Amino acid sequence: MSKMKTGLGRGLDALMNPQRFKEEETSADYSSLQKDDGEKTDFLAKILVGNISPNPFQPRTYFDPEAFEELKKSILSNGLIQPITVRRKASNLYELISGERRLKACIEIGMKDIPAYIIKVDTDEAMLALALIENIQREKLNPIEIGIAYRRLMEECHLTQEQIADKVGKDRTTVANTIRLLKLPQELQDSLIKEEITSGHARALINLPGEELQLEALKRIKENNLSVRKVEQLVKKLVESPENKKRSVTSTLRTSSNAEMRNIEDKLQKIFGTKVSCRQKQDGSGEIMIEFYSTDELERLFELFEIINKNYS
Repeated sequence: MSKMKTGLGRGLDALMNPQRFKEEETSADYSSLQKDDGEKTDFLAKILVGNISPNPFQPRTYFDPEAFEELKKSILSNGLIQPITVRRKASNLYELISGERRLKACIEIGMKDIPAYIIKVDTDEAMLALALIENIQREKLNPIEIGIAYRRLMEECHLTQEQIADKVGKDRTTVANTIRLLKLPQELQDSLIKEEITSGHARALINLPGEELQLEALKRIKENNLSVRKVEQLVKKLVESPENKKRSVTSTLRTSSNAEMRNIEDKLQKIFGTKVSCRQKQDGSGEIMIEFYSTDELERLFELFEIINKNYS
């Protein structure tokens, strides 16, 4: 866990603070930029596009064809303004961290090399966190892609919602609400991706009990071009109708219970410094699962349990 944090901090510094590189290296003219020497890291250099492998942790799932064509025209007219970011895999082999659209555009217009920040990333876990956070910060991801990225940061990088909020410059409520969008039916998520509805519409629809009502409301939004305010009024009307009240109460109780359980998990994750999952049965009983990822971490947890035991014995 600590190893990931160290590597992540160093990588984020390179990604989020381009001023750490020399001023002449961050101009749009890279004609005099040196080629990679095959050894150094944390610097800007020209590298061959054919030596760059894809980012295995790419959070983007949709590319706007029209925007992509505009990007190619911009690069042909003005050059590449923002370098891509890679990590070194071998002497002159690289793995992409950010800039997939830029890299693809440069390849399609026939460029043989590309300016890139070459940074040091020690672990795949840190690589995943960097790729997700950097894309959230810099790229125009849709709300569903951002929600998936947040969830992966929680599940695969073992970050809490508070930690994610701090790293991406959002408040915890925004992170939580974005993750909640992933609970919507696929048809609703697709409408959000295609920008047929906004995040405001989607957040309002989450409060409807059941997929049938949510899809009915989506149909009304599309047919009548309803504003977010109108949708909020529609949701309130649907929830308060006699036939839906019972379903709404059941859904609210379930949501409150889930929110309380997530809050407990977050607190336990802070105490143990690793991912914690709580499972509760209908009779109130349940289990707590504490994950570890190495023998050293298991020993750390064991020492922590001993300290807790001494304090309460």
